[in-house]
Amino acid sequence: MRITEHKTIDKYYEALLERKQNFVGIFFVGVKTTSVFCIATCRARKPKKENVEFFTTFKDALDNGYRPCKVCKPTENANEAPEQVQTAIQLIKENPKSKVTDSQLRQMNISPEVIRRWFNKNYGITFQAYQRMYRINVAFQELKNGKRTTATAFDAGYESLSGFGYTFKKLMGNPPTKSTTENVILISRLTTPLGPMFVCTTENGVCLLEFVDRKMLETEFKDLQKKLKSTIIVGENEHTKQAKREITEYFDGTRKIFNVKLETPGTDFQNLVWSYLQKIEYGTTSTYQQQAKNINNPKAVRAVASANGFNRISIIIPCHRVIGKDGKLTGYGGGLERKRWLLEHELKNIDE
Repeated sequence: MRITEHKTIDKYYEALLERKQNFVGIFFVGVKTTSVFCIATCRARKPKKENVEFFTTFKDALDNGYRPCKVCKPTENANEAPEQVQTAIQLIKENPKSKVTDSQLRQMNISPEVIRRWFNKNYGITFQAYQRMYRINVAFQELKNGKRTTATAFDAGYESLSGFGYTFKKLMGNPPTKSTTENVILISRLTTPLGPMFVCTTENGVCLLEFVDRKMLETEFKDLQKKLKSTIIVGENEHTKQAKREITEYFDGTRKIFNVKLETPGTDFQNLVWSYLQKIEYGTTSTYQQQAKNINNPKAVRAVASANGFNRISIIIPCHRVIGKDGKLTGYGGGLERKRWLLEHELKNIDE
């Protein structure tokens, strides 16, 4: 929403002038004279107070006609993990079988309080829970590859088999001895120019790619776990890494076709609709009516629209390329402004 309270405006403007880091992501400032919006730490020349207005989210700034500043890249940097958090995450990845303690973080001049707040806000879990998930995923992969439970437990840093078994069952749903034939859903976070996204993968491919503020995201997670009979835990695999690489290339304007493998649990009809969505070429659009005709069921317009709405893999399965038959933008889970941005982005890069 637009900020109207004078004291808050004064405080935010002062933070803008002083480029205060702790206000990054707290507000987004729209500059009326240039039609761009920025974050608090932007290095660009500061506008006069009468030429700015403040918003609580970058989506609000987009909705009011502002475009992202090319200097501070507000939709990207406001949601990127702070340097301290990135260091802590890298520490986990480099030492997946060791517990990162508060004292270790402090020795590296990292505030445990900052880390805890960021994880609670951006993942909805604690930093310790994130670590446990990462360690259990490493252990799970080792068990699937034939490693013995006892060796896996102690190598993962657990002091007892019972402690390892309890944590494993709590996160995975089954004890270690009964989980080697099961699959898991790995969730990771990536930053894009339109805000952060969650990517979920199985050993078969990408099964979810959504903006973190997408409505009904929690429902999607529950539905996905039910359909795949799997548990979501923090982690990455080769499909995750490939998806992140290809999404980055898409936003850079250098990728128009995705090659990463997908896993799309759904009805036969939904998968038919999703397969035709992937045939809508980069930089072009279609309608629900055209989709229905393409699947030889011209009366199934509403069913097609519903199937589009259940698509969990945004951008790669490009439901943003579907518009109304009158040429107007229709509903999009990531928000109409994101949909408009994506279509304009593709048009701009179609011949490059």
